[in-house]
Amino acid sequence: MTKPPSPPSLNELRQEIDSIDAQVHQLLMQRGDIIDRLIAVKQTQEVGSAFRPAREADMMRRLVQRHHGILPLDTVESIWRVIIATFTYVQAPFSVHVDQSLGESAMRDSARFHFGFTVPYVPHFSASAAVEAVARSKGDLALVSATSGATPWWLALEPAGVPKIIARLPFIERADHPAALPVFVVSRVADSAMVTEVETWSIRVSGWNAEIARAISPLAEVVAVPDTAFDGAALLVSISAPCSLDQIKAALIAAGASLRSSALVGSHARRYTVPPSGKPTP
Repeated sequence: MTKPPSPPSLNELRQEIDSIDAQVHQLLMQRGDIIDRLIAVKQTQEVGSAFRPAREADMMRRLVQRHHGILPLDTVESIWRVIIATFTYVQAPFSVHVDQSLGESAMRDSARFHFGFTVPYVPHFSASAAVEAVARSKGDLALVSATSGATPWWLALEPAGVPKIIARLPFIERADHPAALPVFVVSRVADSAMVTEVETWSIRVSGWNAEIARAISPLAEVVAVPDTAFDGAALLVSISAPCSLDQIKAALIAAGASLRSSALVGSHARRYTVPPSGKPTP
């Protein structure tokens, strides 16, 4: 009768772990070497910010789709986000300007989870101040709340040639996410690098009220700030297919609002939602 093989010893398993750790470190250094070559290529072939929202969204989707095992998805997401942010910083140094008006700890958690500790963290007392700082910079970005606002900070994103909304974080969403606060990322990015699955529109209306808010809430995510001067509101509306801007406008008018203006102020990728079962869905 054949004797079953003996299980590996603790020392053997630890040696395997040490070997894997060394390989991971070596691969990260190789990635750094490629980034160094990429910087040289970009200097001759590409103009614009180092941020590539469309590519980052594609990388994160592939990460979610191939992940399995006991390692929490949150850990893998954070590791990859920090890798992406750090190597972007190596290519073109930038700072993260953060609106802390809605709470310092949650915004700091989001910034550190997604950008790590290498990228400088610059706090601000309002969303407008964070966005203004980015507008004055060459390649910085701002983090502002994606669900509420004390002022219509997005109005500053309406003109051509200014920073726009380029992402919404966290990309992977679940109820107990360690950096669950929804935030918009605002920065300057080449049009060719944008991801346009969800468009963000600045819409100004007159005659805003709770009934109108209820009428459009099933169609899109809306952040509204009352505008007392016009008895209306400034809206930041996130629209994704099959809904369209025309449908939003029609719903507003049908509910009794008057449209004053609309302007595209950015776009971002659709997020993954992870239900209690742990299986992510786009």
